[in-house]
Amino acid sequence: MIWAAVLAGSVGCYLLKLAGLSVPPRLLENKTVQRIAAALPVALLSALIVIQTFTTGHRLTLDARAGGLAAALIAVLLRAPFLVVVGAAAATAAIIRLLT
Repeated sequence: MIWAAVLAGSVGCYLLKLAGLSVPPRLLENKTVQRIAAALPVALLSALIVIQTFTTGHRLTLDARAGGLAAALIAVLLRAPFLVVVGAAAATAAIIRLLT
C-alpha cells in the first residue's frame, strides 16, 4: 500500500514537472508572470513562518517563538549576517522558554 502511494506521488511530481516544461516561452516572457513568479516564494515563506510561529494544532498561541521571530526581525533590520539572525532568534526563544 505504501509503495502505491510512493509511486503515485512520483508520477504526480513527474507530470507536474512535465507540465511546467511544456509551458510556451511567450507566456514565460510575460512581465506579469515574471513578477508573480518572483514574489510567490517570498509570500509562501512568509505564510509558513507565520503559521509555524503563531499556531499550535488548530489554536493561535503567543509563546517564545514569537519572541524569537521578533529578535530575528530586529537582527534583519540591523542587517546582521544570516547566522547572527538565526542565533539571535534561537537564543531569544530559549531565554524566554527558560524564564516562563
